[in-house]
Amino acid sequence: MIDIKEFTRRRKNLMQDMDADSIAILATAGEQVRNRDVNYAFRPDSDFLYLTGFWEPEAVLVLIPGRKHGEYVLFCREKDETQEVWHGRRAGQEGVLDSYGADDSFPITDIDEILPGLMENKTRVYYTMGIHTDFDQRLMGWVNQLKQKIRMGVNAPGEFVALDHLLHEMRLFKSLNEIRMMKKAATVSCRAHQRLMKICQAELYEYQLEAEFIHECMFNGCRDLAYPSIVGSGENGCILHYTENNRLLSSGDLVLVDAGGEYQGYASDITRTYPVSGQFSTEQKALYELVLEAQLAAIEMVYPGSHWNAPHEAAVKVITRGLVRLGLLKGRVDKLIKDEAYKAFYMHRTGHWLGLDVHDVGDYKVDNEWRMLEAGMVLTIEPGIYTGDNRRIAKKWRNIGIRIEDDVRVTRGGHEVLTSNAPKTVAEIEAIMASGQTGNIEDKISEPVKKTMAKKKARKKTASKRTTLRKKSIRRK
Repeated sequence: MIDIKEFTRRRKNLMQDMDADSIAILATAGEQVRNRDVNYAFRPDSDFLYLTGFWEPEAVLVLIPGRKHGEYVLFCREKDETQEVWHGRRAGQEGVLDSYGADDSFPITDIDEILPGLMENKTRVYYTMGIHTDFDQRLMGWVNQLKQKIRMGVNAPGEFVALDHLLHEMRLFKSLNEIRMMKKAATVSCRAHQRLMKICQAELYEYQLEAEFIHECMFNGCRDLAYPSIVGSGENGCILHYTENNRLLSSGDLVLVDAGGEYQGYASDITRTYPVSGQFSTEQKALYELVLEAQLAAIEMVYPGSHWNAPHEAAVKVITRGLVRLGLLKGRVDKLIKDEAYKAFYMHRTGHWLGLDVHDVGDYKVDNEWRMLEAGMVLTIEPGIYTGDNRRIAKKWRNIGIRIEDDVRVTRGGHEVLTSNAPKTVAEIEAIMASGQTGNIEDKISEPVKKTMAKKKARKKTASKRTTLRKKSIRRK
């Protein structure tokens, strides 16, 4: 858990950047209906979570620099014994004062009466339109109420400023506590990827690997995933955001697993690709080692003073040169890069910011120039090659999808790979898969997969008996 003092510092830093006679308003995310009377699991708005650490729905943060009765006001649900019996505990007004550092707190049901008064005579409102459209309308309604009181000497705010412009710049630089949360998410997720490598084999379904990943994450404290897992085998590995995860794994195919756990709101984002059989084919190995070479070259470009696009440029150069060497592209490397010929095989960027969101906030360009990397930033490095069903290349190269992704922290002296515990060299992957395929595989997997494998064994045994009986019948005849 992040200490309450850090949340206080974050709010103080934000208010220092706000103008005098201003107010900041930020609502958390709303609960979303899954079907009928069942909601999706609630997850707070990341900006709201960053400033409050408060995980309950139906809450609004208000910051008022210089307010005599307290600068940090939190509207939230009241304590309610009946509702808490059915749906869980609530902090209530006293709870947010005692446990979350609020200076003042009011019931969320009273916001229409109280918040307009807090906005009176403020010249500027820091708020981000378009995120929660229902709340946007309520806010404009409160402003219009104040405008109708002009003859009574009440002034309404005359200017709105995007809150995310200030807040996202703060979120881009991770504190040591945030790095600790991200390392926890990374450590658990690396362990989950290792688990999948050990149990991977033909005749499992993609969703069974997904289930094992979820199990390992939740069992070790990552109660949520940072995003829906991608488990794409064979041609499915060439679909960048594939999430059906319903294909049967086949020997001879690669399987691409892009999955990461979330710990206390902080994301990890890891991709590993490995052979279902435990051994890379010649073509798979050639492309895999090319992607790995590109990733390592990109990671080397992560250090203070390097710019955001430098890792991508390094990856593109290595991949283009390698594709020419393998005969998949023809021409001069510099010309192919200029013409973006590599995009037939590598169509996405090499990374993104990482933090409370898997595609975290922060500008990639400043004054139309690529942003310079600084200590405290965290980004992913994830080059890939996807051949698909490309009829312009030999059949042996087709339908191979490979991506290798790690989470990298920019340090004062260079960089730190947070996800280094997930094996990624050919030798490491083949060794860990071999260790998983020796001994009793049922000892390494969870009960649901064990039951599936037991049914398959029973079917094979029955089929074998039938074959034996048919052969005996034929001999008698």
